[in-house]
Amino acid sequence: MKQKYIVAIALFLFFTSAKSQNLYDINTVQEIEISFPSASWDSIMDVYKNTTEEYYLADWVKVNGIQYDSAGVRFKGNSSYNASSAKNPLHISLDEFKNQNHQGFESIKLSNGYGDPSFIREVLGYRILKNYMHCPQANFAKVTINGVYYGVFTNDESIDKKFISEHFYSNNNCFVKCSSNLSPSAASKNSFKYINADSSSYSSTYDMKSDYGWIDFIDLCDAVTNNVTDLPNKMDVDRAIWMLAFNNLFINLDSYNGVYAQNHYVYKDNTGHFNSIVWDLNMCFGAFPFAGQGTIGMGQKTITELKQYSPFAHATDIAWPLINDVLGDASMKRKYLAHLKTMLTENILNGNYQTDAAQYQSIVDSALLTDANKLFSYQQFQTGLNTDVVFGSFTIPGISNLLEARKLYLQTIPELIATEPIINNPVFSNNSPTVNSVIDITVSISNSNSSSPYVGYRFNVEEKFMQLPLYDDGVHNDANANDGIFGTSITIAGSSMQYYIYAENDSIGKFLPARAEHEFYTLTASVPIPAAGAITINEFLAGNTTGQQNELGNFEDWIELYNNTDSAISLYGLCLSDDITQLNKYSFPANTIINPHSFLTLWADQELISTGLHANFKLSVNGEQIIFGDGSTTILDSISFGIQTSNVSTARCPNGIGSYTPSSQPTYNGSNCVEGIESKNIFSASCFPNPSTGIFTIQFGNAIGNKTIIIRNIIGEELLHLKAIENKETIDLSGLSNGIYFLEINNIQTLKLLLNK
Repeated sequence: MKQKYIVAIALFLFFTSAKSQNLYDINTVQEIEISFPSASWDSIMDVYKNTTEEYYLADWVKVNGIQYDSAGVRFKGNSSYNASSAKNPLHISLDEFKNQNHQGFESIKLSNGYGDPSFIREVLGYRILKNYMHCPQANFAKVTINGVYYGVFTNDESIDKKFISEHFYSNNNCFVKCSSNLSPSAASKNSFKYINADSSSYSSTYDMKSDYGWIDFIDLCDAVTNNVTDLPNKMDVDRAIWMLAFNNLFINLDSYNGVYAQNHYVYKDNTGHFNSIVWDLNMCFGAFPFAGQGTIGMGQKTITELKQYSPFAHATDIAWPLINDVLGDASMKRKYLAHLKTMLTENILNGNYQTDAAQYQSIVDSALLTDANKLFSYQQFQTGLNTDVVFGSFTIPGISNLLEARKLYLQTIPELIATEPIINNPVFSNNSPTVNSVIDITVSISNSNSSSPYVGYRFNVEEKFMQLPLYDDGVHNDANANDGIFGTSITIAGSSMQYYIYAENDSIGKFLPARAEHEFYTLTASVPIPAAGAITINEFLAGNTTGQQNELGNFEDWIELYNNTDSAISLYGLCLSDDITQLNKYSFPANTIINPHSFLTLWADQELISTGLHANFKLSVNGEQIIFGDGSTTILDSISFGIQTSNVSTARCPNGIGSYTPSSQPTYNGSNCVEGIESKNIFSASCFPNPSTGIFTIQFGNAIGNKTIIIRNIIGEELLHLKAIENKETIDLSGLSNGIYFLEINNIQTLKLLLNK
C-alpha cells in the first residue's frame, strides 16, 4: 500500500515538473511572446481579419518560455475588434501550420477586456460558473509581440474538440456555435427557434462546427419550439437551466437571455442529448444592457432596470422559446428557481464574489499598470467594482454596485424567499453493496409536495441521470404512509452509483446536493480489485501511422494489458487514465474479461463507438503517463514515458512482468517475446502449494528438455534464475519476504505465487 502512494506521488511530481506552469493556473499571469516576420504585422492581420480571416504565419510563439515554430495568429472578435485599436483580441493556433500543442491545447484565445473597466469579468464569471456546469478555464496573460509589450489579456480556454472530449466524452457528434449576425429580429436569433426543415434557414446564425448534424440540430429546435414534452429526450435540461439562471442572476445578456441570444454552444453527446456551453463573458455583470423585447428591438436597460431585472424575464416572449419552456413548465420553473437561489446564496449573499474579485484584480494589477494599450484607464480598473463607467451609448455598472442592489431586489421575490423543502441525508440499506444487488434508499423530506421527490441516479459519468420516484406510502420500505419518510429500491448496476435527491413545493425546488446535477453524491459498490501485479500494462504504441487499424480503418494509439494469473479477471470497475489528477478518465464497461495469461488491447483514440474498447484519451508522442487502477485510490500499474518514435511500441518481456523496452515490431494483442525451441516443449506448468510458506514445487507436465525458471518480484526485478532438467522442481524461497512473486517459465508461461509464511 505504501509503495502504491509513493508511485502516485512520483508520477505527480514528474509530470508537474515536465509540464511546467499550467496554462490556466489562476494564480499566475502567463507569458506569451510572438515573433512575426514583418514589422507591419498589425496591418497584415487587419487585412486578413476583414477578408479571408486566415492566420498569419508567425516565426514562433513562446508560451511561458516554451517555443513553438510556425504557429498561426489572427485577430478575433466582433465588437471587441477594431482596426483602429492598438490592442485587438488574438487567436493563436499552434497547430495551424505544424502539428504541435502546448499541454494538449492547440488554440490559445486572448480577449482584450472590451467593455470591462474592471478587467476581471470573464475570469470571475467563469470561476462562478464552473461550480454549476462545464465551462472554459480562464486567467490572465501578458503578450509581447516582436519584443514590444502588447498588453495583458484574458486567456480563455477554447471550446473545441479537446474541450468537448474532456467534458462530454466524445467529439464527433453535432456541435454548434450559436453566433450572431447582430440582428435583433426573432427569426435570426440563436434561440433554437424552429423555422423549417431546411438547414439553409439556420446557417446564417448558427455555425456548424462538426462535419454533420443539421438534421439533429433542427430536430432540437423543433422540440424547443413546438414540443416541450419531448425536450428532456433531446437536451440536457438541467445544464440549460443552469445557463439561463446564471445569465439572469449575473445579468449576462450577451448570451442566450439577451437581444442576440448569442455566445453559447450546444454539443450532442453519445446519449443523444444536446449540452449547453456558455462562452464569452467579458460583458457579464451588466456590461451589455440589451435584453431585447418582443420579436424586435434592442430593449436597452438602465442601470436601475438591470439591478431589478426580473428572474422571469422573457417568460412568455416567443423570441426566447427555451425560456418559454423552462418558465412555462411548473416543475422546470421550480428547478430554475432552485438553481438561481443556490448561486445567489453561494456567491452574492455571502460576499464570496467580492473576495474573488479582489484576488483577481490583485493578480493582474501590475501587468495592467504597465499596459500602454489598455482600453480603460488604470484608475477605472482600480474602481471597476464600485464605480459605473460611461461606455458609448450606455453605462457599465460597477460589479459590486450591480450585485449588491440585485441581492436586495431578489430578496423581495416571493418564490425566492419562500420556505424551500428540507431534505435530510438519505440512508441506504447497504453502504457497500455488491454489483447487481438491490438496495433500499430512504430519506426524510418535509415541506414538499408528496408526489415530487425523486432520486436522480446513474452508474457511469458518461450517462444521463435517470429519475426514480420516492414514495411515502408505507409499501416502498419507507416506514409508515404519510410520515415524511420516502423510499424506493435500486438495483446497483455498476461499481459506483452517482446520485442526488430532489423535491419541490408550490413555490420552489430543492436539490441535495445543492449543485446537482453538476455535483452529486457517490455510493461505491463492493467490487473485488485484483492484486497488484495480477494485471499489468504490457505494451503500448503512441504514434501509430502504419500498423494496426481500428474498426474505422484509422491508425490509432493502443494500450495492451496482460493477465499474469491462472484465472479470468473482470475489468469492470477498473479504469485507465493518462492524468494523475483524473484517475477515472476511462472506465472499462461491464462484461470486460481478460483471460488467464492472455492479452486485452484497447484503442486510445477518443472514438466512442459501440464496437471494441476505445479510451476517451489519446497518447502523446511527446511523452506522458498511463495509469491503471480502480479510478480512486488504488493504482495497480503505471508507466511514465518520454518522447516516442512513430510505429515503435514500448513492451514488456517477459510478458506482464519484464522491463519495458522499445520494440520496432509491435505485437498488438500478442506475445512480446520470441519463443525459443525449449518453450515449445512446455505442455503446462503449475506450482504447489500456493499459497506457500516458502518451499514449493513446480510441475512441468510432459515437457522435454531443460526448463528455464526466472523468479521475479511484483516490480519485475529478477531474484532467481535457474534451469530444471526433471519435470518436477522443488524450490526454497523461505528467505524472501511475504508477498506476490512471479515464476516465468521458458519466457512464455508465467505463474503467480503467494508467499505467506
